[in-house]
Amino acid sequence: MLAADSWLVADGAVRALDRHQQRFAASCAALAGLPAPLLGAFWAAMTELLPRGPGTWFPRVELERAAGDAHPDTVHPGGVRLLYRQRPAPPLRETTRVWGTTVPDPRRTPRHKGPDLGTLAAVRGRAAAAGADEALLVSADGVVHEAVNSSLLWWEGDVLCHPAAELPTLPGVTARLLTEEARRRGVEVAPRRCRLPALAGREVWVTNALHGLTPVTAWTESTLGTGAPKRAAGWRAWLEGLRTPLP
Repeated sequence: MLAADSWLVADGAVRALDRHQQRFAASCAALAGLPAPLLGAFWAAMTELLPRGPGTWFPRVELERAAGDAHPDTVHPGGVRLLYRQRPAPPLRETTRVWGTTVPDPRRTPRHKGPDLGTLAAVRGRAAAAGADEALLVSADGVVHEAVNSSLLWWEGDVLCHPAAELPTLPGVTARLLTEEARRRGVEVAPRRCRLPALAGREVWVTNALHGLTPVTAWTESTLGTGAPKRAAGWRAWLEGLRTPLP
């Protein structure tokens, strides 16, 4: 897999679908040189297939190397093909337990979703065995990048913090929505180079397209304390209000 993107469809409504399109198109152009008209046509056709009835779904679009037995009509320049997978959503959670053991970031392409999904699934499996929903990826010297399947935000007093821009992180759609709204509200938003111990006692959020905003309520296999999620409920409600019906 060269690129992928996914989002939640809940009762025929989605949040920030245009931003997922932009991120996926950027990865497809950067990693395979696919032209914008081709990507636009694929996205339009895919959007028509998104489920519009009751229920929750977690569709995924993919760019992959075409197998030798792929139908010629599905193969694009460079020997790649675009796919749409309509998947039921897994159970949604409102809080997150994070593994208190940090993991050296194993990704080859951290700013593009897709190529490292298998590697990240293995890390998440280790975290699940430790009773956690997520695991933190860090640099060689322990600076936190993000979680396996989520972006990371945290509060230092009245300042909403995020990993510094020079760190190798995925451009998180949900995290960006939250930091943009924070600035609109006059909240100070600041980049940080942070190690796990500095998060002790702080309100920490993990954010992604599936679960939205979930506060960290435990660091498993660790004595690290969590901060009370005083702000999470209000911001989560705002985020859920961004969903709009599919056309």
